Amino acid sequence: MNIRLGICILGLFSALAALIVVPGYAPKETEVQQANRPNIIFIFSDDHAYQAISAYGSKLTKTPNIDRIAREGAILHNNVVTNSICGPSRATLLTGKFSHLNGYKANEGKFAVNQSVFPEELKKNGYQTAWVGKMHLGTLPNGFDYLNVLPGQGHYYSPDFINSKRDTVRYPGYVSNVITKLSLDWLNQRDKSKPFFMVVGHKATHREWLPDLRDLGAYDKVNFPLPATFYDNYEGREAAKDQDMTIDKTMRLKEDLKVHADYVKNAVYKRFSPEEKKVFYEYYENKISKEFDEKKLTGKALVEWKYQRYLKDYLATANALDRNIGELLNYLDKSGLAKNTVVVYASDQGFYLGEHGWFDKRFIYEQSLKTPFVIRYPGVIKPGTQINELISNIDWAPTLLNLTGTAIPKDIQGESFLPLLTGKKVPWRQEAYYHYYEYPVPHHVYPHFGLRGGQYKLVRFYGPKDFWELYDLKKDPQELHNIYGVKGYEAVTADLKTKLKDQIRKYKDDEALKIVESGQ
Repeated sequence: MNIRLGICILGLFSALAALIVVPGYAPKETEVQQANRPNIIFIFSDDHAYQAISAYGSKLTKTPNIDRIAREGAILHNNVVTNSICGPSRATLLTGKFSHLNGYKANEGKFAVNQSVFPEELKKNGYQTAWVGKMHLGTLPNGFDYLNVLPGQGHYYSPDFINSKRDTVRYPGYVSNVITKLSLDWLNQRDKSKPFFMVVGHKATHREWLPDLRDLGAYDKVNFPLPATFYDNYEGREAAKDQDMTIDKTMRLKEDLKVHADYVKNAVYKRFSPEEKKVFYEYYENKISKEFDEKKLTGKALVEWKYQRYLKDYLATANALDRNIGELLNYLDKSGLAKNTVVVYASDQGFYLGEHGWFDKRFIYEQSLKTPFVIRYPGVIKPGTQINELISNIDWAPTLLNLTGTAIPKDIQGESFLPLLTGKKVPWRQEAYYHYYEYPVPHHVYPHFGLRGGQYKLVRFYGPKDFWELYDLKKDPQELHNIYGVKGYEAVTADLKTKLKDQIRKYKDDEALKIVESGQ
């Protein structure tokens, strides 16, 4: 059965059911809307690693509300991004295009508002659209009836928001809680005659990992095991050796770990009420900083202490994220909207939680390349669905359009994976293309592009230095052994280079094409 036809038939049955009048019964909003297209809520976090989500097998923490979406719908195990960095990932969500075509290659730029974005297509199809929370695109794009977004990176405490009227308003409280409140306010006040699409953009779990005050110390009794690659020596991997994103050397005690934080000069702490500052100060100054002073750590002991503090703050910050997702899910249940609302949870990219001794993202390597993605659509996506195919974030926009029966513009580079979500066996990509640009600041990761397949990954670094890397993901899932140029892999390398060039041409990446055609 055609998928769109199937969805329409489901809606028709619901519409007929709604005509049956039961004395004294007032139908819930969603039962009236059920004949229409589904609503969509896209919950989009920042730097939230799949390794920190229990639905993905994490042993570090529990994320019951993200897990609920996965359990009641589908989980994508190989969802990758095209450019592992915050702003460019959001630009790809909006456009369904790679960075070189949507023009947003690196953070802190300005998204070109004159280009088409998929919410515009939803509006043409009768949808009301909104984005609340973190956007981080330098401009306010078209396609939204309502905007209430953080300026730039935003703040964790008493955050400012810019609304559709371009007014800046400061809200007291913790950012994850404020974002949920503003989202619920819009849901309650929207035009209920229309289906809706809303992005709920969370700041968590972005650096400097500042938790909700109620979550301070949530993991203090936990001693996290070091990742197997924590003391990676980067042998044979020049870019990995020459980065600036280690817990050892890059992570800052004062700003990142709040050891003797500067409460006078740092703007973050000026946003506290006196009561909030007292709670924060008591924990980080009188407990954590005091502990640090008493231990007098050096060498590996210091690095490992920093790792423990990093994870404790990161995961405590994620607690409020998951809790607020639960609050939104509960609202959908109580309002009756859950039955006809698609709920997506995704992060803008992956993140390192000590693997290779790192934090941050950027590389094509697995922990930063793969991002969590779970989706629920009652009656359409079977609960417990597992998707192992390679999905890229260029595929998100066309899939959301497909779900709503909205035409997919021809210039979108991704493909709808709705057939996979509904259990169909369809031809699908065997390799995913990637291109990262931002260099040298802030983390000195060489620009590179490459191909991630089912077994092999081929990478071309360029710019300050030109070299290739090749990994066998089945034999070497930690990507510790660069086998480019190793005897016995000549045929594999040649095949992957051909496929890489094909992908570069397919996606019209002229900059990469010039590099590979140079023969270097």
